[in-house]
Amino acid sequence: MRRPAIRSLVGGAAGLAAGIIGGVTLTSLSAAGVGVPASATPGLEASHVPPALTLPGEPATLRYAIVCAPREDGRPCAGSGEVYVRGGHAGSYEQIPLVRGDDSSEGRYFAQVPPALASSRTGFSYYAVLRDDASGASITVPAGGAAAPDRSLPLGDATQVELGAHEFGAPRRADMRVVHASWGSEPGQTGLAGSRTLGFAGPASFDVGADGTVTLLDQVNGRAERWARGRVEVVTLAVSGGLADFAVEPDGTMDVLEPPNRLTPVPLLRSFRGDGTARWTQRLADRTWAKLALGPEGPAVLQQPSEQWLPAAEQGTALDRGAQAARGRPGRPLAHGREVVVDRVGSSELRIAELAGNAVVRSWRITSETPLGEVQLTEPHGNELVVVLMLRQRGAAERFSVEPSEWAESAPLARFRLAGSSLYQLGSTAAGAFVDRFDLKESR
Repeated sequence: MRRPAIRSLVGGAAGLAAGIIGGVTLTSLSAAGVGVPASATPGLEASHVPPALTLPGEPATLRYAIVCAPREDGRPCAGSGEVYVRGGHAGSYEQIPLVRGDDSSEGRYFAQVPPALASSRTGFSYYAVLRDDASGASITVPAGGAAAPDRSLPLGDATQVELGAHEFGAPRRADMRVVHASWGSEPGQTGLAGSRTLGFAGPASFDVGADGTVTLLDQVNGRAERWARGRVEVVTLAVSGGLADFAVEPDGTMDVLEPPNRLTPVPLLRSFRGDGTARWTQRLADRTWAKLALGPEGPAVLQQPSEQWLPAAEQGTALDRGAQAARGRPGRPLAHGREVVVDRVGSSELRIAELAGNAVVRSWRITSETPLGEVQLTEPHGNELVVVLMLRQRGAAERFSVEPSEWAESAPLARFRLAGSSLYQLGSTAAGAFVDRFDLKESR
């Protein structure tokens, strides 16, 4: 049976990398750089990065950061909590108290998973209850608690991919510039906000349809622009103007995931019909978000601090915060009940697995001599998976670099989309915004 491959794409001074080794496409961008939902507890915040994919014999330490409301006596946060852990994904949990340590960079509060649970052949699942002892406030992470715990899975017989050291300075030219919009408010232009002192913000995000139609979220001008066959269609949208993520569903529905702002201090997902009229607005279960993606049932959001993919709607109907939290999963939802999990380990390793239920069906372990950064995109592409990640960037059948072209700010994880056999990049210069297309080689 043929091993899955990786395709790798690499970039410039802050650039991007892609190539194939069996059935996954790796694309890298280099940079000089049910319980109560967690966000329901005012004055208490938390963060946690799950050890989503582990190697045999690897110890599992669960670390949490607890941030309390400022105390009147000026003393630091007095936090505490417990982690509830079980081997596998069913049955009763074992309670383990959190210990307060000195390492604040990765989370001051930690618990060591017992080796018998950490080495379970099916992995382990867990959740935590964290407290501010001074105020009595508590928070459950992830938001779904026992109903939708964090999951850690053995990586299994992973395909090894060694990127080596990235060589900057040889970016690939795009196969086609499919969109070019100068700054402005006329049709075919896109809005620009900000200043030279504070920095500029251009179009926050974009999406590409199966037919190659590019839809740009021009939040500065309160609209979306559809670019198809050389023509531009403008659709007015009632959005806040913040750096939002954006997705277009197959029926033309547009989903806009907005950050908090002065008028709405919580993140919201807004759903619009193809003509721009509002369908519904739904608050997220968690305090904030990292990325929006479309799953088989509708939009899903990588939410924080749960660090899970939570569905925001099913078959066009919005899910309330409790329903979102109860359906949290470790991976981005794919077709046929599959999901893809991404786990960055330190600064030089990336682990990726495709799951069926709670079982790993194929996996990859990617290492790099150049430090790895944020993962921009993980997207199925036939029997492959395209991965776009930030680098400061061998093992690939195809590899090339592109310039990041980020003159104006966009949503952090919204600069790349995959449609058909092409990768699309949203960029900007002092003259305007653009979308470039890079055609990927078909694997054999």
